[in-house]
Amino acid sequence: MQDTVRTRFAPSPTGYMHVGNLRTALYAYLVAKKAGGKFLLRIEDTDQGRLVEGAVDVIYDTLRETGLLWDEGPDIGGPVGPYVQSQRMGLYKQYALELVQRGHAYYCFCQKDDSAQTHNLEKVDVPTRYDGRCRNLSPEEVQAKLDAGMPYVIRQKMPREGKTTFKDIVYGEITVDNSELEDQILIKSDGMPTYNFANVIDDHLMGITHVIRGNEYLSSSPKYNLLYQAFGWEVPAYIHCAPVMKNQTEKLSKRHGDASYQDLVAKGYLTQAILNYVALLGWSPGGEREIFSLPELVEVFDVKGLSKSPAIFDILKLNHINAEWIRSLPLEEFHRLALPWLRKAIKREDIDTLTLCSLLQARCEVLSDLPPKVDFFDSLPDYDTQLYLNKKFKIDKPTALSMLRQVKPVLESVEEWTQQNIHEAVFALIERLGVKNGAVLWPLRIAISGKEVTPGGGIELAYLLGKADTLARVEDGIRRLAAEVE
Repeated sequence: MQDTVRTRFAPSPTGYMHVGNLRTALYAYLVAKKAGGKFLLRIEDTDQGRLVEGAVDVIYDTLRETGLLWDEGPDIGGPVGPYVQSQRMGLYKQYALELVQRGHAYYCFCQKDDSAQTHNLEKVDVPTRYDGRCRNLSPEEVQAKLDAGMPYVIRQKMPREGKTTFKDIVYGEITVDNSELEDQILIKSDGMPTYNFANVIDDHLMGITHVIRGNEYLSSSPKYNLLYQAFGWEVPAYIHCAPVMKNQTEKLSKRHGDASYQDLVAKGYLTQAILNYVALLGWSPGGEREIFSLPELVEVFDVKGLSKSPAIFDILKLNHINAEWIRSLPLEEFHRLALPWLRKAIKREDIDTLTLCSLLQARCEVLSDLPPKVDFFDSLPDYDTQLYLNKKFKIDKPTALSMLRQVKPVLESVEEWTQQNIHEAVFALIERLGVKNGAVLWPLRIAISGKEVTPGGGIELAYLLGKADTLARVEDGIRRLAAEVE
């Protein structure tokens, strides 16, 4: 095997990139970069019927946003291009014909209705097996059918006896009986290569040394190996990854819109956190550490940590990792990311959003959490006065009413409305009354927000709301409580 490690990510542009696709790209990137090698991007777009407009751009954007930058690819070129499969159509058939000449492939003229044992020439993955009736046609019979213009496919001639063994870095040695291998189609009747055949040709011509893909391709690997051997080519190292599951029985799927990278970003997850979490889906770095940047992943990644068992997509774990990433951000960066979400709930321009973010940063798991946490700033919700009750601070409604009535003139007396001045004035009242801090701060916060849980206490919220709004809401709280108590 050549010295330079070369891996590839070869997506089909058939939809958004779900986390399983992103994980494959990430592992391929990490394997290459850990070894100081090259990471290639190849677009496999031969299945024209399933192509989705804009999906190629989604692939580019996702890889760029996550930092998985390719060394060779469609947009930047390279020594083994083109890197778009549809632009390579002229070369596949010649390799298939070479296999025919070598006796490792043959022309098949069967149509789908010829035999109950014959599957549709255009569909490789149906469960029925081809009976091999064209396998032993004489050269003269083949030529006669070609001269007559009969449609055909080219099939791989599998050995009927013996076994084929291949080694996978994750699953170890796997052996299959050759009798179980079907003569798979290499070139379809329209001249297009099948996915499996084009993959082998492209990987060889591009010098791919390590193939990283999902374990659904384990069953195809013996066929791949026999193709490599038929050509006399070196077989790459295989790294098959266990699937990412949405639960114990269902795999994530692009077709069902499961957990795409774009969806997660739209829900307020940070790119760094998504990539971090995806790395841990089926891979263990060892030890207790679980927060890694991309450069740190390159440093610590080891294929020995890959699991054979399926990984369950755990949204709670993702939330935890995202929260850790949020807390690690500089306040200014968190403010930049949070502001569009805050503006979904706060339309007024006088709120000090930077200070607000300093209160929110430690209380936020996902950016989409922010709007419901701050929606009281624009307008006070119609809250239940039961919120004023607090056993810890021994607050009932009469007590709450009394505290609001006492804190109101204190707030009115604050001339320069700063957080420090509000704090000094309110805490002077608390000291004078000889009560616990919460006895005053709890009813103040409820009156200001109308919420049981808020980003910050009464003093911080009072500062952010401004003097006029704070006093108006305290007065509203007094009115609500007085109506019930007096």
